[in-house]
Amino acid sequence: MSLHGKTFLVTGAGSGIGRAVARQLLREDARVVLVGRRATALRESAGAAADQQALVHPADIARPVEAAGAVRAALNRFGGLDGLVNNAGLARFGPLADADPNDLTAMLDVNLLAPVHLIRAALPALRAAGGSVVNVSSVGGVLAMPRRAVYGASKAALNSLTRSLARELAPRVRVNAVLPGPVDTPMYDDLGLAPQQVAQLRDDMVESTPLGRFGTPDDISSWVCRLLDPEAAGWVTGALIPVDGGRTS
Repeated sequence: MSLHGKTFLVTGAGSGIGRAVARQLLREDARVVLVGRRATALRESAGAAADQQALVHPADIARPVEAAGAVRAALNRFGGLDGLVNNAGLARFGPLADADPNDLTAMLDVNLLAPVHLIRAALPALRAAGGSVVNVSSVGGVLAMPRRAVYGASKAALNSLTRSLARELAPRVRVNAVLPGPVDTPMYDDLGLAPQQVAQLRDDMVESTPLGRFGTPDDISSWVCRLLDPEAAGWVTGALIPVDGGRTS
């Protein structure tokens, strides 16, 4: 990939898909700003690259001022920004009738509004670099998902944002999204469900996935990095790419 020496900001970089993306970018000799709420986890993701080609920046991107601060930190440290990966996400599953209104607001803040604030803050630098945005969405944004309606709606909104901004920001900035199916990440430990409900959910997801398994974070990170690469995907914008083991087929 032609990512050597380029600078990328990755949210939710402390675990799961975000960690896999950050580590792959570092292997490609890119410079990476790792953003998330847990400094220790971010340092673990950065590994030996911390303080060299990586910047660990703890932040709660649901707060607009902290999202903008993450972009400023990237520019102050590395002088520019070639790509933004909006990976951080929040999921709360269960019937709408039982939902906590605070959880509904939090999902919209993290899954939709945080990417908006980050893109706005990064836009001058991305335009200057001819850069790229990759949003990590979900197949939940295109499938009917009972008991996950608001989560799915937040991802559907992110998909719409992706396609609209791809036109609005062209030709200087490309905007694409990857739509993972069920991926084995720590997210399943924090759904607001009882352990037996999580176990049943996981079984149901595997059963409805033609390839018969959960994805891995590396299954997704390779597509994210490919979309960031101007040589591999320089003529790709507005794409919503399902990487889901066939779940949406």
